[in-house]
Amino acid sequence: MSYRLIDLFSGAGGMSLGFRQEGIEPILALDNDAAAVETHKANFPGEAYCANIEEWLLTADIPEADVVIGGPPCQGFSLLNKKRDGDSRRALWEPYLEIANRSNARVFIMENVAELFRSPELDAIRAKAAEFGFETKAAIVNAADYGAPQTRRRTIVVGWRRIAEPDFPPRPTHAEPNKGLNLPPWRTVRQVIGDLPKPIGTEIGVGAPMDLHFGRTPTARSIARYKAVPPGGNRFDLQRNAPELTPDCWVRKTSGGTDLFGRLWWDRPSVTIRTEFFKPEKGRYLHPDQDRPITHREAARLMGFPDDFTFVGNKTQIARQIGNAVPPALAAALGRMVMRMLNPLAMSA
Repeated sequence: MSYRLIDLFSGAGGMSLGFRQEGIEPILALDNDAAAVETHKANFPGEAYCANIEEWLLTADIPEADVVIGGPPCQGFSLLNKKRDGDSRRALWEPYLEIANRSNARVFIMENVAELFRSPELDAIRAKAAEFGFETKAAIVNAADYGAPQTRRRTIVVGWRRIAEPDFPPRPTHAEPNKGLNLPPWRTVRQVIGDLPKPIGTEIGVGAPMDLHFGRTPTARSIARYKAVPPGGNRFDLQRNAPELTPDCWVRKTSGGTDLFGRLWWDRPSVTIRTEFFKPEKGRYLHPDQDRPITHREAARLMGFPDDFTFVGNKTQIARQIGNAVPPALAAALGRMVMRMLNPLAMSA
């Protein structure tokens, strides 16, 4: 039996990919990023629309679906956004829930930043879902616990109606080493990018994996900064080893920001991949032992996208799609949970 999926705020389709791997097929995707919508079209069946969700909802003929997934834009909750209290994007979960209701879905999965879990907005989301007949649970999960080679903590809200309560959060498939759990260890940076050669060129190429494995054109000063950061190091090592190259703002900031200008570790998962992973001043995005930032291909692999996943757009647009995605491995774990809810007899056979 096949199940139908609507992916809202779909981006490139990280969640769609994970759910499709578990047998739940996307029939509709919606996002306001035109390049991301073209990427979704290139990889999945069904319709994909580039539109503002509130405007689209006014005239849309919403199809029947079993599951609605997606993450209303997280910038309204993120600690990186200093103006989040007044951010209108906080309200975009309302049309999301309206679509979940009107599609007659039995399950919805909402993904957002970890800060949502302790926000009063979560109470409002759960109250609105209850008006539509959904029971809900929420939890903070780490994508590394489900096979993603990246530590990425996110709030997941699951809603259900007319079916059995889920076993939520999903049981981890991997564990942090030395925790004494009988599970495979977290996947590491070395496991997913260690086989790649040095980048070629500075533009998008042809043929995976090298199409997205291109470099940049750093200045001599930037290269000198990269060389001053040892394995596992960060901006504080830069300041110790090359104070003359250290920005004054970093010198004045004597605590925090330990990931800034940091190198990834070979034998740990990546830190959270964000949209500007190609800028080491934004986080721990230097290659473990080469004097450069990670490439788009390396970031895509660290997010969990296979090399044959097609990205559409320019370099900045593709970086945004990668950094905004839900790791497919986490989505697959949620997809397995949803399949057990929808078809418990088949999953237990």
